[in-house]
Amino acid sequence: MKFDLSEIRELITILSKTEVTELELESEGFRLAIRKGPQVAAVSSVAAPQAANAPRVAPSAASQGLLEVKAPMVGTFYRAASPEADPFVQLNDRIRVGQTVCIIEAMKLMNNIDAEVTGRVVEILVENAQPVEFGQVIMRLDPELPI
Repeated sequence: MKFDLSEIRELITILSKTEVTELELESEGFRLAIRKGPQVAAVSSVAAPQAANAPRVAPSAASQGLLEVKAPMVGTFYRAASPEADPFVQLNDRIRVGQTVCIIEAMKLMNNIDAEVTGRVVEILVENAQPVEFGQVIMRLDPELPI
């Protein structure tokens, strides 16, 4: 089973009109995962319950109070908007809510992944232009407490 881009868009439109929040289809080496929610929501608290498919949080990250940025889709991870551009973030950079931290390319579409918290980048776990899986931890952030 394979879908073309127009079929995927139609499926997304149909799902947006329902209360279904997640759909995964897999057949003959093809996998499609669609989740509702903020388009670029990628940060989840280590204290939050995790989905059965999501990787478990390493005890060291949880004990340090770090938040994990997870890939919201299968695709290719990019640290910058183009090969000539500076990376969106570097280790130890301070970031703010809504700031783009990376791009994941999926099916020739570039998807900005934005921070949901203010904090500092403490780990970048994926190399530029490497494939990522849905739910894979791509960065860890040290969140700042609100003043």
